Amino acid sequence: MSDPIIPLVAVGLISIACQYFAYRIKLPAILPLLVVGILVGPVYGVINADALFGDLLFPIVSLSVAIILFEGSLTLRFGDLAGHGSMVRNLCTVGTLVTWLVTAPVAHYALGVSWQLAFLFGAIVTVTGPTVIVPMLRTVRPSSKVANILRWEGIVIDPIGALLAVLVFEYIISTQDALSHTLYAFGLTLGVGLGIGAATGYLLGLALRNSWIPHYLQNTAVLTLMLGAFAGSNVIAHESGLLTVTIIGMWLANMKNVDVEDILEFKETLSVLLISGLFILLASRIDLHSVLSVGWGSILVLVAIMFVARPVGVILSSLGTGLNWREIALLSWIAPRGIVAAAVSALFSLKLEVLEYEQAELLVPMVFLVIITTVVLQSLTSVSVAKKLNMRAPAPHGFLIFGGGLFSRLFAKELMSHDVQVRITDTNWNNMRLARMENIPTYFGNPMSEHAARTLDLSMFGKVLVMSPYRQLNPMVTYHFEHEMGKGTVLGLNNNEQQQRPSHQVSESYVKKLGLFSDDATYGKLAGLVAKGSLIKTTRLSDSFTYEDYKEQYNERAIKLCALDTHNHVHMFTTSNNVKPKSDWKIVSLVNPEKPMEKAIAKAEITAENSIEESKLPG
Repeated sequence: MSDPIIPLVAVGLISIACQYFAYRIKLPAILPLLVVGILVGPVYGVINADALFGDLLFPIVSLSVAIILFEGSLTLRFGDLAGHGSMVRNLCTVGTLVTWLVTAPVAHYALGVSWQLAFLFGAIVTVTGPTVIVPMLRTVRPSSKVANILRWEGIVIDPIGALLAVLVFEYIISTQDALSHTLYAFGLTLGVGLGIGAATGYLLGLALRNSWIPHYLQNTAVLTLMLGAFAGSNVIAHESGLLTVTIIGMWLANMKNVDVEDILEFKETLSVLLISGLFILLASRIDLHSVLSVGWGSILVLVAIMFVARPVGVILSSLGTGLNWREIALLSWIAPRGIVAAAVSALFSLKLEVLEYEQAELLVPMVFLVIITTVVLQSLTSVSVAKKLNMRAPAPHGFLIFGGGLFSRLFAKELMSHDVQVRITDTNWNNMRLARMENIPTYFGNPMSEHAARTLDLSMFGKVLVMSPYRQLNPMVTYHFEHEMGKGTVLGLNNNEQQQRPSHQVSESYVKKLGLFSDDATYGKLAGLVAKGSLIKTTRLSDSFTYEDYKEQYNERAIKLCALDTHNHVHMFTTSNNVKPKSDWKIVSLVNPEKPMEKAIAKAEITAENSIEESKLPG
């Protein structure tokens, strides 16, 4: 194609299509990205990354990997380790060493490559990567302990594996005194990466904490300064930049009074775009003839990596950590390779080809075979493995309720009677005391606090119901959990504040998140009804008692709260959610019981009114 705009736009459109397809089929996006990249590259020749970018291809790849690693390290809070930091440390050291030492000899003998290339290949495939781990964790839903270990390992091991690959590469290209040269390179890379990373992270943290950078410039400033540190670090010590950006991100994530939420959101968006484009571009460079030339020995290499190196590395790393055998088994199975392995292999392959190194063209096909096999096999089987090990968390159909008043407690108990997971959180100790006396799970304190972030497990909750009387706190809780759990996951009671004068109204965006149960279901009304004796009742529908019959019987006496379908999934009634219960569904309502005396008085009043009307008729 003569016009470079067309393939550039095509890469963007294809990447978004692959991301959406992966979202629909619940698989890591790397799989369709790799397949499509091979189709548009070596198969049909639609995209030629080398012709499109020329000498700029690998600088772009390096900068993109730096941004991806930085974004991942921004999520690494030391509090998340919570007792399993030793396992992460061991996986990133002992586990890396085991994978390297097991893979290299097998690659040498099975593939017939030189010892130098075998050890370089072994170093590259030690990394896993957050780009494939995080989507897989969303699908598998393991325990929070296993999930945190895998997430930390995936991010921390990337610069470690890249550093190991750099050291092997330095050893390969050294013509004399290779050992001392490699040791010198290791010390220099480690010192420069740690030093520049810590210094840059601290200075950026100070700038953010003290608002030295205007808010509208923060995302751009942090991005460019991080890339500046990455480039400067690489100038001083070859390929030390990956370690530098990882340290910067971890420093910012754990520095006190530094808010990185907006930066993280911006970097996440950028990372999705970069990951998608990179996989397509790198996959489009694969030479299919080189893949075929790898031969049957590649199967032995894959078996060694997945069924020998990983389990042995995990078992040795788990000694003394207190992990049980189920956790060790699941950790042993989940270790897909990602973007860093692809980018680093492409980078070193190009450099070795320039040096006319023998068999250098085999490096990229070997690494991509590992990536494709681990992603496909583990994506398709990890859910089943987690189920068999009884390590899969239940689907998040539960409810976190903010506000522990009487109505909230009654509603929570009714949901619990239908085996729905519920937890009430409130800052009022008396409400929490009463909830605990009724055996309702609770969290006493501010659900937005750092303590809650460490101890309040949200994995079982699909929705948050804001039902407290704290009008100033409710919007903050709403936006906090919507950011944590996603758009549409938080529902709140109407507060009628839009009926006040304009200067006292809340924002329209917040109002759209209200409307739980009905328009007039405010905290005050619900509290008043239960105080006067209204009860929460469950009514089962059937072919003989339909939803229309239910509405006719209860009329205005009931406020519909939720409906439970035949799978016991809860559908909340809201002003915007048109739930249509079917036969065998159950409806949970707040019912105002008719008292016999009131019913008799009402009937007498109606009779009297009819008599008066009849007496007024002529004749």
